[in-house]
Formats: sequence, structure tokens, C-alpha cells
Amino acid sequence: MGLVGYLTAEIGIWSELHTYSGGLGVLAGDHVKSAADAGIDLVGVTLLYREGYGRQHIDDSGNQTESFAAIDPADHLIDTGIDLTLPLDGETLHSKVWKVEVVGVNGHVVPVYFLDTHHQKNSEYHKRLGARLYGGNDDVRIRQEYLLGVGGVRLLNKLGKDFSGLHLNEGHCTFALLELLKQGWTREDLSRKILFTTHTPVPAGHDRFDWNDVNEVLGSLMPKDAIELVKSVGDPEDGARCSMSHLAVALTEQVNAVSNLNAEVASKMFDNYHIHPLTNGVHHITWTSPTMAELYNKNMPGWKQDPTQLSYAGKLSDEDLLEARRKNRKIFRELVKVSTGVELEEDRLTIGFARRFATYKRANLVFHDLDKLREIGAGKIQFVFSGKAHPRDEGGKQLIRDIYGSAKHLEEEIPVAFLENYDMDTGLAITSGVDIWLNNPVRPMEASGTSGMKAAMNGVPNCSILDGWWPEGCQHGVNGWAIGGPEDDRDDERDANNIYSVLQNDVLPTWEKGGEIWATIMRSSIATSARFTGARMISEYKRFYDSFE
Repeated sequence: MGLVGYLTAEIGIWSELHTYSGGLGVLAGDHVKSAADAGIDLVGVTLLYREGYGRQHIDDSGNQTESFAAIDPADHLIDTGIDLTLPLDGETLHSKVWKVEVVGVNGHVVPVYFLDTHHQKNSEYHKRLGARLYGGNDDVRIRQEYLLGVGGVRLLNKLGKDFSGLHLNEGHCTFALLELLKQGWTREDLSRKILFTTHTPVPAGHDRFDWNDVNEVLGSLMPKDAIELVKSVGDPEDGARCSMSHLAVALTEQVNAVSNLNAEVASKMFDNYHIHPLTNGVHHITWTSPTMAELYNKNMPGWKQDPTQLSYAGKLSDEDLLEARRKNRKIFRELVKVSTGVELEEDRLTIGFARRFATYKRANLVFHDLDKLREIGAGKIQFVFSGKAHPRDEGGKQLIRDIYGSAKHLEEEIPVAFLENYDMDTGLAITSGVDIWLNNPVRPMEASGTSGMKAAMNGVPNCSILDGWWPEGCQHGVNGWAIGGPEDDRDDERDANNIYSVLQNDVLPTWEKGGEIWATIMRSSIATSARFTGARMISEYKRFYDSFE
């Protein structure tokens, strides 16, 4: 296998370097970490956002605001001393190049390069192109994606990286294909040497730019048949604008989605184009809490090098497993109290929900009928939520206000806490500290749902709609629980009642039977997680990479 270039608009490598917004970016970080563990010759390229995605602030009524503290790349990254230049807007766009070296479990290094427009030779407008992740209007976004795609390819050339193919993580990277064509690659080359990964299962979630704007930025790079290419793979706008994902699919033959169900949905979105199912996985070393890692070290030595050993979780004794969980639960209760003032009770079932606050994820669904929830859970359950809404997503912000409002109505019977400023550190704390992991998106809009995999890896059973990865992993009543069946229409009342039913009839009775019964569920959850690691994921991607030769 030759060198593979991996392009992504966002990446979550560690918490403080907040150049990620959610699952897409954290998955990219897990991808490069897993590639490093596997010894794969891969190099990453992304953008540096000097203000990141923003820090979340929530007032007592649940109103979200954001602040954007500057990131000093020198605190996190290595200055390569390399400058990259591109023609843009009749001027020259200058980009500094930083890098981080991701070291695998056996010492293999995968470098990730960050393109930074905060350069003294740039105009103020060009400096600001790299300010915020998913910030600004289409004029900013198209120029960011020009730098990522075209600049990413030129950077690999400048570094002398003789890559055998490219892996594009979502449509933000599509312009790389046009640069390759300009450099002499044929369309047949693209079909053989490019892998395009699509995540977003709804047309509205894919970047679209006016053709005039695209031509203004890219000029001669645009193929003369670009509109026909976009139309040829089922663009619902029939080529009215440049759909970055449809353009990518039209120019590549190898396309994958990130779960079996996601592949079915994507195939329909791209006019029944064949989409390979390749379910996401999470980097097991990153997403296992220190307490659980200690338990695995004792009972499954070598699990870091070979996470399939997690499938032997049956050898974990009730006593050791319950003691590890007791420690994690105590640590988490203390974190919640310090962070929010809410005091969780040791004997109650703690239900966790944390992810991007997009409206389809329905963060407030469990509060659909407060009287019913009281009837089921008063004195028995408690909730911890966390998650950011996009600064311009008023629907997502309203979900946070709804949760705060419901919390006030329930505070005498059911404690509800909200951890502010969801990031990777908070993600690990909550996926390892709660008792069950709640997920209730509108099926089939959840591409994968990697946070549920992280919970499972820490012995936290999932209680989820059958969306994303969960249809592949769920054994109802064995390793977690399904909420309802495979219904694809939105019906909040039905789905809320299904949550109440599974809590009342399945989850709480199991919890109340005590430690040994719950430990059996936890062991099954851990064993299931062995199939959803980044190690398994990267081994499947390697088959594509091998074909680039």
C-alpha cells in the first residue's frame, strides 16, 4: 500500500484543540489515531480555525451564547516553517503550515497538517477565512473549501508526499478532485484512486454553492460539464447549484457511508449509486476511561494492541466490573455537582444524553409527557445532558431551553443536569459515568452515532432508536435496548411513548434486580463494542487503500 492522503474540514485529536464540532471531526481524529495504531502510511490535511467552534455559555433559563477565544497554534502544533500560496480574488492567499504527529500504540507516526490563513501577508479578509469552523457565509465557506481541497493537494506535492490516492472525508474536500484533474489525473484515475466518505443522510446537510461563486473562486479548475455531473447522480435541485457531495460522487467510483443503514439512505440520495457500507468505529484507547482501562489491563492484557480482546468481556467478574463502575459513577457525580450544582443520587439510574444539538436528534423527546415521566421515574431516575447547538441554529438552541424548562418542572422528583460546553473531555466523562445511553433521533437521520459505541466500550448499555450503528449492534435485553421498531417516519408522540415503555418495562426492572443482573448487561455491552472499534474500521478502509495501487 502506498501513501494515502486524508482530507477533512474538521478534526478532533484532543479536547483543547477545538477544531471540531461533533461526530464528523471526532471521527476524523479517531481515524488518524487508528491508522497510526495499524501502521498505515497516511497523512492528514485539515484547516486551522484560530477561533475554533466556539465556547458554549448557558444562562439559568437555558439560553445559549458563544464566545470565541483565540487558539494559539504554538501551544498545540509544530510550526513547519512552510508557507503555501494559492491565487484567490485577484491576489495571493498565503497559508502557514502547522502539524501534529499522531503516534500509534506501536510507535508509528501519522502526521496531520493544518493550513492557517492568519498570515501577515494576507489581507484582513483572507486572514479571517480561517477564523471559525462552519462560521461565515457561503463566500467564506467556499474559500475555506478551496484552500482545503486545492491547497491540500498542493501541500502534499510541496511536501514531496508521493501519494497513491486520497480519502476525502465529506464533500467539503471535493475541490481536491478538480486540482488533481488539472495536474494531469484522468477521470479514470479518480475512479481508481479516490475514496469519498459521505456522512450526512439529508440533502439539506450538504454544502451547495452558486455556480457563479464557484467559477469566481476556481476559474479554469471547474470542468465544463460540472452541472451535468451534479445532475447525473440525482441532485434534488437538478444542478441549480453546485452540490459538493454530488460532484464528488460523480467523479469517484468508490464511495462509502458510515453504517449499513446510512448506506441505504445515501444510495437513494445519490440516484441509487452504489454506496459501500463501512460502519464507523471509535479509537478504543482514547474513549476508554482510566478506570475501565485499568480493569481491562488486569483481565485482558494486550487489549490496547488488539481491541478484539474486548469480546472476551465475559471473563470480567461481577465484583471487579461493579467496582469499576462504582468508581466511574462516583467520579461523574462529583463532576456534575462541581459543574452544575446538581447533586445526583447514588442509587438512581443515571440516563445520559450528549451530542450535537441538531433538531433531528430530539434532545427533549423524553420530556414529551412530564406526568408520564414522573409516574415512571420519580425517585428512580436522573438525567445528565450535554451538547452544543450551532450558533445560528435557533431550533437547536430552543431544545436547550426546553430541557432547562422541563428540569425546573421536575426538580422535586427527577434531577436533571446540563453540562456546559460539550467537548471531547466531557464526552469521555459522560459516556463512562452514566448508567444508560439514551439516543432518540428521527430514523434514519443518524449517520452512525459513535457516542453510543463509546458508552458501550465503558460498560454503559445503549437505549436507542434503531438508527445509525444500533441496528447492527442491538440485542434487545441482552446488551441494551431498542426504542420501538424500524419506523422511518417522524412521530414524536409514538417515539416518546416507546421511550417510556422501555424504561418502565425493561430498563428499570433490570436495574432494580441488582448488580449481578446489571453486570451481565454491561459485559455484553463491552463485548459488542469490540466490533465497533477504530481498529476494525481502519482494517476495512485499508482494503480500499490497497486498491489505489
